[in-house]
Amino acid sequence: MKSTKTDPGDRVLRKVALRLMPFLCLLYFVNYLDRVNIGFAAPNGMNEELGLTATVFGFASGIFFLGYLLLEVPSNLALHRFGARRWMARIMITWGVVATVMAFVPNATTLVILRFLLGVAEAGFFPGIILYLTFWFPAAQRAKAVAMFMAAVPISSAVGATVSGLLISGGDGVFGLSGWRFMFLVEGVPAILLAFVTWFYLTDRPEKAKWLTESERDWLSSTLAAEKESTEQKHHWPLRKALTHPRILMLAFVYFGIAYGLYALGFFLPTIISGFKQQFGVQFSITETGLITAIPYVIGAVVMVLWARHGDRTGERTWHVAIPMLVGGAAIPVALYLGNPVLAMVAVTICATGVCSALPTFWALPSTFLSGAAAAGGIAMINSLGNISGFAAPYITGWLKDATGSQKTGLWAVGLCMIAAAGVAIVLGKRIKRETLQ
Repeated sequence: MKSTKTDPGDRVLRKVALRLMPFLCLLYFVNYLDRVNIGFAAPNGMNEELGLTATVFGFASGIFFLGYLLLEVPSNLALHRFGARRWMARIMITWGVVATVMAFVPNATTLVILRFLLGVAEAGFFPGIILYLTFWFPAAQRAKAVAMFMAAVPISSAVGATVSGLLISGGDGVFGLSGWRFMFLVEGVPAILLAFVTWFYLTDRPEKAKWLTESERDWLSSTLAAEKESTEQKHHWPLRKALTHPRILMLAFVYFGIAYGLYALGFFLPTIISGFKQQFGVQFSITETGLITAIPYVIGAVVMVLWARHGDRTGERTWHVAIPMLVGGAAIPVALYLGNPVLAMVAVTICATGVCSALPTFWALPSTFLSGAAAAGGIAMINSLGNISGFAAPYITGWLKDATGSQKTGLWAVGLCMIAAAGVAIVLGKRIKRETLQ
């Protein structure tokens, strides 16, 4: 909207961003790290100590998302009803407790159960934040806001890889725990502590923001209310339609493809790098593996924000989702066919950058035709169905590794899934554009 380009509007949105985004990024940093740190534990003692094959490890990694799937929609509807401050604090306490208990897992069966419960505990966090951002940022600035928030994904993968490596190597024997157990223990505690901060720090809606002046609250509330009214007039989507419409299912498949690449890399990249010893005759320490794992995500974080800003500036969405997916999907299968580890990591970095760049613009799409409870339910449904890939990606990748004795087949599956999802994004974009012109 034009009003968001005025100096008062820019000032208000900068104030909102400075207040909310660093804290939300911190929450997602902790959330994503607790979700994928099993990938760092696997090649550093956990698989050996618990007797896990690649298939069992993939199943344990992925079953998190089955628990996640069950409660996504009701959790997001609860957030819409009770407010982000209370509901986010509840989510964080429960996930922190489960993440901490994983330090004491005695066998593979218990690991699978705890990973499932971790998914149940975390259900609603990510779509809840995406919904929460629609309460504070107009559509023209939303992709950039989502990009700033989701920068926590590559940052947590980059910094988290290094931190997890240091905790595993430095924590071995502390409290009588293996290094990977010590990592789970230390990385689970921040979620519990931050839950109490969340209760007092977050503000549910702009009209309740005492840290904004009265004129700032009025401007932001009226701008968002007018945008919501316009959206509801153009696209009347009740909650039931938002949960069942083919457009939502198509968006869920596109997100499935993006997340398939994200989680395949997140869970298996440390293992792939450890495999460079057999493939290329080079070996890295735990800390070196963490630092190398960080490289694709550092580059991905920078490109993600720049790409999202370009999408907001041009107003184009479809190709800002499809192009990164096509490039990333084509790059990843190539990684393990290259002749040295440097070239292999270049291909992996291109894939990671593609995945990261597609994410924020994708999440700007649902709110173009959803609002209110329909937005809460629709966003949660897209995230819930799309995150089935969180189960499928590690399980299929691990199963293909056991079946073929190589990571290559699994990475081909990643690439093909991303390219197929890009194709659906293009078809969906053309359909939405055609409906808008009618």
